[in-house]
Amino acid sequence: MRHPISIVGLGAGDINQLPLGLYKELKNANKVLVRTMDHPVIQQLTDEGLTFESFDHVYESHDQFDEVYEEIVQTLLMAAEEGPVLYAVPGHPLVAESTVQKLIQVEKKGEVELKMIGGQSFLDPMFSALKIDPIEGFQLMDGTSFKRDEIQMRQHLIIAQVYDSFIASEVKLTLMEKYPDDYEVVIVTAAGSNDESLVHVPLYELDRAAELSNLTAVYVPPVSEESLLYRDFDKLREVIMILRGPNGCPWDKEQTHESLKKYLLEETYEVLDAIDEGDEDHLAEELGDVLLQVMLHAQIGEDEGLFQIEDIIAHITEKMIRRHPHVFGNAEAEDADKVISQWEEIKRKEKNGEVKESEYSILSDIPNAMPSLLRALKIQKKAAKVGFDWDDEAPMWMKLQEEISEWLHEMKEGNEKSAEKELGDVLFVLVNLARFHGVDPEEALRQTNDKFIRRFQYIEKKIGDQGLRLEDQSLQTLDQLWDEAKENE
Repeated sequence: MRHPISIVGLGAGDINQLPLGLYKELKNANKVLVRTMDHPVIQQLTDEGLTFESFDHVYESHDQFDEVYEEIVQTLLMAAEEGPVLYAVPGHPLVAESTVQKLIQVEKKGEVELKMIGGQSFLDPMFSALKIDPIEGFQLMDGTSFKRDEIQMRQHLIIAQVYDSFIASEVKLTLMEKYPDDYEVVIVTAAGSNDESLVHVPLYELDRAAELSNLTAVYVPPVSEESLLYRDFDKLREVIMILRGPNGCPWDKEQTHESLKKYLLEETYEVLDAIDEGDEDHLAEELGDVLLQVMLHAQIGEDEGLFQIEDIIAHITEKMIRRHPHVFGNAEAEDADKVISQWEEIKRKEKNGEVKESEYSILSDIPNAMPSLLRALKIQKKAAKVGFDWDDEAPMWMKLQEEISEWLHEMKEGNEKSAEKELGDVLFVLVNLARFHGVDPEEALRQTNDKFIRRFQYIEKKIGDQGLRLEDQSLQTLDQLWDEAKENE
């Protein structure tokens, strides 16, 4: 059975801030293990003749902080097998101290007993030095595991453990993904002690503006300028909520899921145009317009008490994890074809859980509102996966001739409705031929539409440059200009 491990916090500053009880604990202990010697209290107690065993050497033997902390914990546990252990850490044991958190996990398993003797957190001196009230909204983050998406820009942000230029550089680069390069931050060292230092610097100078130490933290003030919040998702949600609110926009307030359908389609097609243009800035703008449609639908759902944006996010997150067991589980998928096959199988099982096996169809999840050429392609691909497909193209060409003949026959007979259906059959076979040759018929027709527009606009310009009207030109003249446009391409 291991002996207890007592953990004492050295506080945020020098020995003058150390409570008398903790001072006596350190003075009377036979052996004190310290995470680092780089602390004013340790240095001053050393001057008084006390000796300490530190883990500073462990930092030099590992590339990752988590590995450092794990080795420290294992060493402490081994020491506890020999006798009681007194372990000293900077600040308070339960504030920004990873080794203590790891020890707590061991204690929960019943493998060791911990005694928290106490210590002063660096937070109170920080609040006093910066003259801020944490009740306004406050975040404490670890500079060694700093994540951009966890930052709340409207709150006071204190980043601890920024004790060297490498960590400061990583923190700076992460902050610069959300804040302007010249946003003013404060480097705070030894808050509350006689050596307290506050250095105000622009963000881009964070890693080279001041001497960093084990007592250094970085303060980022809350953002007050509205435009700096435009990249923040919560700000977008707030804007949409206001637009749909009592004092919002009359047009936005009267929209419904049904009225917005056409706009979602229009914005989606504009995204496709931006992709074809190869203009990344334009693409970002158009994707924003699609996101706007999603946010409007989410706000309508929230206004009606049916769902909100979190439900949408939770749904797609859960689906992505569920349908990617080769990433989030133990399944294997060595190539894209295997991924698609696995996706379809998972999807089929999901559908079987919702409907009776006898009522399930592999074609039932193809949207009716999908463009007809694209829908025909989807239908054929689904059918082909279960073997309902030609092995070569010869029967397809024969089928095409048959369908064209039937179309022409109905046209000659004057049967407009039947002719329309037969033309649909012709197009369906053409889609089959395109699929056989790996051509996306929707994309192929889109390119032809664009080509026609380019050539027709060329004709319009040529006629216009001559001061003539397009309507007054003969078909022969227009055909000549068409050929000219084709040659110029």
